[in-house]
Amino acid sequence: MQLSRCLLSLRPRSGEQVPPLTAQVARASNPGGTTAIWVRDRLAGLWRDEDFADW
Repeated sequence: MQLSRCLLSLRPRSGEQVPPLTAQVARASNPGGTTAIWVRDRLAGLWRDEDFADW
């Protein structure tokens, strides 16, 4: 089996925020939180898209 190499390209999204209504609904429907909410609350802003440009 031969594996082909595929490049992945994502659009930069630095500074993108979760819309306030989306955040409100997510927290209301998950009062105990979720892993994604926990990660975003604690790590948001720690890295920028530019930090991974060379990857």
